[in-house]
Amino acid sequence: MPNPPSPKAATPAQAWITRLATPLQGAPTGPLIGLTFAAKDNIAVQGIPTTAGCPAYTFDANQTATSVQRALDAGATLLGKTNLDQFACGLNGTRSPYGPVPNAFDSRYVSGGSSSGSAYAVASGEADFSFGTDTAGSGRVPAGLNNIVGLKPSKGIVSAAGVVPAAQTQDCVSIFALTVATAVQVLQAVMAPDPADPYSRDHASLPMAREPLPAAFRFGVPAELEFYGDTLAEAAFAQACENLSALGGTAVPIDYRPLAEAAALLYDSALVAERYAAVRGFFDAQPEAVIEPVRGILAAGARYGAADVFEAQHRLQALGARAARMWADIDVLCVPTAPTHCTIEAMHAEPVQRNRELGYYTNFVNLLDYAALSVPASLRPVDGLPFGITLIGRAGSDWQLADLGQRFHHATGLTLGATGRPLPAPVPIAGLAPTPQTHLLLAVVGAHLSGLPLNGQLTERGARLAEATVTAPHYRLYALPGTVPPKPGLGRVAAGETGAAIAVELWHLPIEQVGSFLALVPPPLGLGSVELADGRWVKSFICEGHALQAALDVTEFGGWRAYVASRAPAAAAKPATA
Repeated sequence: MPNPPSPKAATPAQAWITRLATPLQGAPTGPLIGLTFAAKDNIAVQGIPTTAGCPAYTFDANQTATSVQRALDAGATLLGKTNLDQFACGLNGTRSPYGPVPNAFDSRYVSGGSSSGSAYAVASGEADFSFGTDTAGSGRVPAGLNNIVGLKPSKGIVSAAGVVPAAQTQDCVSIFALTVATAVQVLQAVMAPDPADPYSRDHASLPMAREPLPAAFRFGVPAELEFYGDTLAEAAFAQACENLSALGGTAVPIDYRPLAEAAALLYDSALVAERYAAVRGFFDAQPEAVIEPVRGILAAGARYGAADVFEAQHRLQALGARAARMWADIDVLCVPTAPTHCTIEAMHAEPVQRNRELGYYTNFVNLLDYAALSVPASLRPVDGLPFGITLIGRAGSDWQLADLGQRFHHATGLTLGATGRPLPAPVPIAGLAPTPQTHLLLAVVGAHLSGLPLNGQLTERGARLAEATVTAPHYRLYALPGTVPPKPGLGRVAAGETGAAIAVELWHLPIEQVGSFLALVPPPLGLGSVELADGRWVKSFICEGHALQAALDVTEFGGWRAYVASRAPAAAAKPATA
């Protein structure tokens, strides 16, 4: 690969270490064509120095990391390398000689780390996606604190070849994006076995679950929750659990103690020796080049012996066996991505304790070989800071988590990162599309849309949102008088008359639930067929013609949600309830 042009200086937010003056173009065609991305600066790119957040460590890679190369080969364009907590050792984004990366919503607060710059670049809209790394939560905490998606794949399905290791047996290349759909699109493009990565896994060693989670799924919630006194985060998580229940979930308390004890082993046992081993030669030669508290963490790892490491591994194995019992009662685990926000000033004052707090719900995931997905949940009402949840599943559950995570994210009505742009339509998750033999594809146009008053009639029957789309331009939409809650009527125009494309959502409704659902549909509405913009005909709500004669024509709004928003903006954003 030719050397790229000289980089620009870092942005005032210190998100970038190397911002290319001329972006590095990927292949002319591919599944990621048109997308821009950034790479955390512990991920090698030929022709661009790699620092791992430590100037004295800087080296020029003779080969691009597999993850970055696969993204380029898929058509994406690389913008540059991003700031990080030094040697990927931290969860806060302040442990860098290049400067702290602030939160995208309030510069007084930490961005989360160690993939701080990668998260900021996406949240601010500077890049469509970015690569981070995740050993203890670095691909999740910055996502939760910045209102973006953080996909932490199952270990080994994305190659870590070309990544400066933090703890090689636990490292994952993670993906930040504004939507689950984009994160999945990237994962599909870069995941594949890699002989250059000794921890790479193929489909034989790790089959990917292809069936969606059950329609009536059970999500585990720690029986005892910790928010370090942050009542806003506590309230936000309670609301997120209610919203998960509205999607068909049932909360199940789980014993969090084995997970918390496993998490503590990452830094408070001989397992920390793996972090020292990752940079042993450099650290032994130049310990003064490493900033505190990273230096202290690496030095602690040097003090353990081989017997200590085995003892810690045995303890981890026992805790993993205890934790595994929870999967008999739940389909997915749900935790706060981070239990609180922290100012940069407070982090500098107590760097170890504040960092430990941010990792309370993350450190165990890779140690116990789980997949995880952080998705935005809300913006806190008092301070406007983001709150996110993390969905956790067993190894190979990545597509299942993406499916549920996308449904949850799109039901929030949040905007994208810190950009203010609206969420685009969701897309089906590859490999998880239900078959016509098991589900009815139903188009809904009014009060059954996600987030509107009757959506619970779908979700409580296990229906799943498939996509948002529009009808063919042959319809008109009417507000039916006297209906509670307000409902629309959709009517097809006669040949030669003027119609429009109307926004609809497509839902997969289990076949066995169709009868009970139709029993709830009052006249003059009924079930018929509607033509979509792509030519498909699907089952949908239609309205008897006589009822439309006295109804208000609201076709100009393009859909029921826009019409409702024009009358009462709060109604359009109201979360779905069962």
